[in-house]
Amino acid sequence: MALVSAKEMLVKAREGQYAVGQFNINNLEWTKAILLTAEELKSPVILGVSEGAGKYMGGYRTVVGMVKGMIEDLKISVPIALHLDHGSFDGAVKCIDAGFLSVMFDGSHLPIEENIAKTKELVELCHAKNISIEAEVGSIGGEEDGIIGMGEVADVNECKKIADLGVDFLAAGIGNIHGKYPENWKGLNFDVLGAIQTATGKLPLVLHGGSGIPDDMIKTAISLGVSKINVNTELQVFFAAATRKYIEAGKDLEGKGFDPRKLLKPGFDAIQAGVREKIILFGSNNKA
Repeated sequence: MALVSAKEMLVKAREGQYAVGQFNINNLEWTKAILLTAEELKSPVILGVSEGAGKYMGGYRTVVGMVKGMIEDLKISVPIALHLDHGSFDGAVKCIDAGFLSVMFDGSHLPIEENIAKTKELVELCHAKNISIEAEVGSIGGEEDGIIGMGEVADVNECKKIADLGVDFLAAGIGNIHGKYPENWKGLNFDVLGAIQTATGKLPLVLHGGSGIPDDMIKTAISLGVSKINVNTELQVFFAAATRKYIEAGKDLEGKGFDPRKLLKPGFDAIQAGVREKIILFGSNNKA
């Protein structure tokens, strides 16, 4: 199956009261593990690419080529969207030119009028090319590609202004955090999430910082209109721990030096297990 925009899969998720997982990719192993797990569970998935990860992997066209090639060679039949995560205006334009069919413009750190203006311009550009677009209101806590947010709660009126521009899905800060959640975290603000859902109607909502949020909060968020949940930190932790364990056990030494395929296999398996768990939690299995 060819790459698709994320719009249709998220509209279906919104109507079906489940969420589609966005799992960020950083290399070939991550991409392959996520695609094979999505196919196994017959679930649509979104492959997220931050600007930093895109640069690390050699550029956006390289990422597009790798993902398209894997979809074809692995005979992936479920819907797959390749999505720019927390993109700048220029980054979004570059991804559109490179062949991404879904992008996020994160103007949450800008004055609201500038966020509106830039989002509006990108909505027009994306929709002319049948590309889905995500916008953000209210900074997400933690750190994402060097940008640190304090996790404030989004303004409901600002959410409606951005939604009215015609974005396909909206990320709004509701106390969520990128990275590890601190012990004194107060949890998601469901009152604000409910108000945003009411103000934006049937627009699919996005929950960033999905790693570490308790399962019951995840399910409540889905019931209030969250149709896309981003997961990255947990996969990074799983990958690093499995790889470290393999190295410390000395299993990478076979008299001929390091074999990178064997070295990365435990991390590959760990990512598959983590993605499988989240897909089932989000309820998107057997929804392709």
